[in-house]
Amino acid sequence: MTRRDDDPGFKVRLAAWEVMRYGGTAPLRELNRIAAQHELEDRDRALLRNLVATTYRRLGTLRALVDQFAQRKPKPEVATALHLGLAQLFFLDRVPDHAAVSSTVDATNAVLDIARGRFVNAVLRSAIRARREGHCGDPRRDIPLTNWHLDEPFMRDPQGANPLLWVTDALSIPSSLAKAWANRFGDETMRRLATDALREPPLSVQVLDEDLESVLIELQTDDLEPLAVGGHSLLFAPEATGAIVASDLFQRGAITIQGATAARAAALVGAAEGERILDLCAAPGGKTAVMAAAGAHVVACDVDESKLERLASTVARFGLTERVELCLTDGTSSLGESGFDAVLIDAPCSNTGVLAARPEARWRYGPKTMRDLRELQARLLREGAERVRPGGRLVWSTCSLEPSENVGQVKGFLSERKDWQLEESFESLPDLTDGPADGGWAARLRHSG
Repeated sequence: MTRRDDDPGFKVRLAAWEVMRYGGTAPLRELNRIAAQHELEDRDRALLRNLVATTYRRLGTLRALVDQFAQRKPKPEVATALHLGLAQLFFLDRVPDHAAVSSTVDATNAVLDIARGRFVNAVLRSAIRARREGHCGDPRRDIPLTNWHLDEPFMRDPQGANPLLWVTDALSIPSSLAKAWANRFGDETMRRLATDALREPPLSVQVLDEDLESVLIELQTDDLEPLAVGGHSLLFAPEATGAIVASDLFQRGAITIQGATAARAAALVGAAEGERILDLCAAPGGKTAVMAAAGAHVVACDVDESKLERLASTVARFGLTERVELCLTDGTSSLGESGFDAVLIDAPCSNTGVLAARPEARWRYGPKTMRDLRELQARLLREGAERVRPGGRLVWSTCSLEPSENVGQVKGFLSERKDWQLEESFESLPDLTDGPADGGWAARLRHSG
């Protein structure tokens, strides 16, 4: 097989390999840059995004498949090619087997060499021969949420000495995270959360300051039917994203793409006309827009210019540019301003409440990552609190389900600062069927001054 520079399928697999290998801690954010380098058209970008996201969502199962079919342990760069190829064979129904194999092998030949391309070809064809339609009832052979099983067991035994290892193999959740969820929520909820994290999430849309019924009628006119309606939160099939973004409702700011839990956190701030509010970690700007639409003047901050550009685009779409001041800062250094009526800190976190939308985040979960995040979060909380006037309020929110990032941070802060009190908090577990599609936690604190 030879390299095919003019073949979009080849370029998609090549780009996918680069995203997986060089994307760092936020590979899906790097995807657009790499897609642009390969001059991918919109349709091919969509396949690239789907392939990379699916590979991360199913990485535990893909690793088990590699262990089953590779005669020797492959080096990381070869394993990446195998994961991408196997993801297409088992989880992307619209990709024919021959296209999955040939394009993956061609990409391997191009980025590595022909010998390793032959190895990838052999492993992928072995997997095809062992694949069977339907489920057989053996959890070591059946692949969840697919119509496939293998002719022999390849996943660890859920009845074995450590059943959480099966969760890693079958549901692609690290055993340490599965253990934390099982201890807190019980085995049944842990498995539901893990299974939901295998799915492509629905599109979450919030209806803003227009009448819900009139919005639903206008959506029907555009042939857009929500899967679920909960208050002013709507869930749509993922493929409706393009039509939603192109709709007049979206363009005029009547609706926005935002999770119900994120919207609830923004509402917890209670922004009012004439208030000055600081929004740390503000991109992409959904919460900023909600607070500015309430009549507040918002100083919206984030860590780099690209995020500020997304912020500016969001507030411009809502016609709120005059009410929002952009600020470049990491949030832990002096902002030069204080005396805000309210501060919102939507903190960097482990993302364990949004693993369906952030599938790569599960593989970052671990002691060092959690320790580093907690240290950053504590600094953000202290710095944000210094910016609140006496009598003002601070809202802490994350898209994490981990207590150490949520109630643990707030309790630690309150133990040091007796001039602050907890007023209200809530937690949401993700539910991709009925909503909210995004999980998370938020609390509002009051500065007694």
